[in-house]
Amino acid sequence: QVQLVESGGGSVQAGGSLRLSCAASGYYTNNCMGWLRQAPGKEREGVAAIYTGGGNPYVADSVKGRFTISQDNAKNTVYLQMNSLKPEDTAMYYCAWSSGYCRTLHFAIEGQGTQVTVSS
Repeated sequence: QVQLVESGGGSVQAGGSLRLSCAASGYYTNNCMGWLRQAPGKEREGVAAIYTGGGNPYVADSVKGRFTISQDNAKNTVYLQMNSLKPEDTAMYYCAWSSGYCRTLHFAIEGQGTQVTVSS
């Protein structure tokens, strides 16, 4: 069974940066890991995804050019580097996992979430 542990959330002013980390235990290799976010009153949104076996990562248009997803396979960890943060990026961010390639942004397993708050 896969367990996901997120860290790195917090509060930052607009224009600042944060890096989220997600450590996975079990079934990390050659599977899809990603990040979702949900702001109050809004639907959950897929932000980024990466296939841990290699290949081009996916980043949603809403954050493209500001957010980067990366991986450290030696640590079974994926990261979400968030730069030039905006107040509208404020949300709970969830690490997520699915078996196999990243075909969609619907994941089978999600972590507990980490809060990101961006003030203007």
